[in-house]
Amino acid sequence: MQTLLEFAPVLAFCVAYYLRGIYFATTVLMAGMALLLLVDYARTRRIPATHGLSALLVFIFGAATLILHNERFIQWKPTVFFWLASAAFLGSFWFGERTLVERFLSNALGSPVAVSRTTWGRLNALWVIFYAVLGALNLLVAFNASERAWVNFKVFGLTLLTALFVGSQLVWLSRRLEPEAQVS
Repeated sequence: MQTLLEFAPVLAFCVAYYLRGIYFATTVLMAGMALLLLVDYARTRRIPATHGLSALLVFIFGAATLILHNERFIQWKPTVFFWLASAAFLGSFWFGERTLVERFLSNALGSPVAVSRTTWGRLNALWVIFYAVLGALNLLVAFNASERAWVNFKVFGLTLLTALFVGSQLVWLSRRLEPEAQVS
């Protein structure tokens, strides 16, 4: 259900885009993000950092898009988000006991995994690179393809690339579950 909630504003953006264009879709995305934050808070009494950051960026870049009537602002939002995520993963090498990838993927698996510090570090470095490349890819599509192609890339391409990247790492890590964690 959490994944559906996270994807709902983006899906609403896509539907709104095909119904009435980029400016209406931007408005719908902003409303969808506000609703996501409300649902997060109602369910858990907290707002996940990634949702808060994404919503803040949608509000800033969405408002600029609507006020200045220029779709380039909303097209920059995924890049800024991905580059901030890349910087956060990079920073986690020096701050905290574990890298961000270790925290995220360990929680996703729900069981201890037999992976060395060096391997966690390499996986974390992959995330730094992955998010930096996604941000650059978003700009490449936004500035060199049609608006429609960018919307499809944002909604389906970026989502699919992220799912494949995370999924492949979860599969790889699940093979390294510690023996006592596998016996449940």
